[in-house]
Amino acid sequence: MKSVHWNRSVGRRNILKAGAAIGALQVASPFIIQARGEATVKIGMVDPLTGILSALAQSEVEGAKYAVAEVNGKGGILGRQVELLVEDSANDVGTGVQKTRKLIDRDQVDVIFGDVNSGIAYAMSQVTNEKKVFHIVPGGHTDPITGTDCKWNVFRICNTTSMDAAAITPELVKKFGKKWFFITPDYAYGHTLQDAFIKNLKKAGGTYEGDMLPINTSDFSATLIKAKAYQPNVLLNNMGGLAQIDCMKQFTQFGMGKAMGLGGALYELESIKSVPADAQAGWWVMEWWWNQPNVPHVADFVAGMRKATGKTPSARHWFGYVAVHSVRLGADKAKSLAGPKLSVAMEGLELPPDVALQPGKVFYRAGDHELMPNLFVGEVHPPQGNPDNVFTASTLVPGEQAAGTVEETGCKMTHPAA
Repeated sequence: MKSVHWNRSVGRRNILKAGAAIGALQVASPFIIQARGEATVKIGMVDPLTGILSALAQSEVEGAKYAVAEVNGKGGILGRQVELLVEDSANDVGTGVQKTRKLIDRDQVDVIFGDVNSGIAYAMSQVTNEKKVFHIVPGGHTDPITGTDCKWNVFRICNTTSMDAAAITPELVKKFGKKWFFITPDYAYGHTLQDAFIKNLKKAGGTYEGDMLPINTSDFSATLIKAKAYQPNVLLNNMGGLAQIDCMKQFTQFGMGKAMGLGGALYELESIKSVPADAQAGWWVMEWWWNQPNVPHVADFVAGMRKATGKTPSARHWFGYVAVHSVRLGADKAKSLAGPKLSVAMEGLELPPDVALQPGKVFYRAGDHELMPNLFVGEVHPPQGNPDNVFTASTLVPGEQAAGTVEETGCKMTHPAA
């Protein structure tokens, strides 16, 4: 681990000089830049633009759109302009699979992105693997996607749940103690995340209790009463999107912040900004953070995204941005968008500093196709100066340190016959 101490705000300097005008980004409809006289590179993106995870999905789409405009302004991919065709999975597995097949069979996309929902992302991967289409999962975290069910055509940008749990557990134990209570969503992401936390907690000699609840839960009163009676050192809110926001609000309404610590794997910028100041608290992992003074290119990216969207970019914006640029970088290396060739080219690919947007080496590990970035471990707090300055990173945990070995993931990669 290496510690960092970031105190200065990035400010509004070094505005990005884009080659093409980006303008206002429309979230819910396909974002298409038509090429003239030649076939475009088509990227299909499936995300839950409606439902409890919609804010996270919209940020991923905005990041991808921004990157498409940037790439097209610099000549496109393999000399061709890029189209981004966006479909709404509505946070439903069947719909996500249907939209994936539509994008591949009818729209003839070259590449697929998606989904925020880990269960949908996994189901999509069955389709893309069958069709031999290159697939990037920007923000679905469940371990098997790059673990026991890894596939030659699937790469992932966000961390695995095991990586997030490994990075934050030592801080939670140190800050609060070893008696934990989990509030966890009852689907793929929640199951692997809680399992990873329990594994790390047991190594530290800890004990736990908790509830698994439907992903769309809005009333947490019964579970919070149960948590209060258990008297844990720390409550881990593993819910996502609107469910996590509702849980945070009720946690503070019950006055539980005075009785126990608060933390967990992810508390994302979109969610933090949607709760009252007293719910902006706890120790968490950020998978990318905008306030990185003196790190090259970060201020330019932040300023450019603010100009294009009116928002400070979150980790979800970065996921979408990295996904598009990863296709560009991989295609340039492979000289092709064919799934098998692109996949081989992507193995071991290191992101350049203007895409990685963080210190150190950030690369796709060849053995499991998991991106190895830094994990930003720190404290969430009410705004300090800038209204989006709601997190202070105390430690950067290298991705490979948090991920462990490829063998530990259970991934056994098999490529198609040449």
